This record gives sequence, C-alpha cells and structure tokens, in this order.
Amino acid sequence: MPKMKTNSGAKKRFKLTGTGKLKRKHAFKSHILTKKSTKQKRNLTHATLVDKADEKNVKLLLAMK
Repeated sequence: MPKMKTNSGAKKRFKLTGTGKLKRKHAFKSHILTKKSTKQKRNLTHATLVDKADEKNVKLLLAMK
C-alpha cells in the first residue's frame, strides 16, 4: 500500500508537542478586531491543545498513526 500524503493545510496549522499532543492556534484573531475586547484578543493569542475528540482526525490528516 502506498504512503499516505500529509494534508497541506493541516501541516501548517498543527504542531506536535514533545509528549505527542497536538498544538493549535485560536481562531477569530485575523480581522474585524475593533469590536472585540482587548481581553478577548489577548486570550486568543495563546496556543492551546487540540481536543481529545478531534485528535484522531487531525493525526489522520497529518498522516500519523
């Protein structure tokens, strides 16, 4: 069976941590920022982990087992 290709969009959006978890950035921080509070924008800055329910699907996109 041939190798599975990595999804190009996913490889730009997710990083693997040292312990094997998936790191992601928050959405809603690219435009229309005037109506969002400073606190909301500040909290969207920090990276977070992919939810456990979505991990399997993201790892498939990254061609990982």
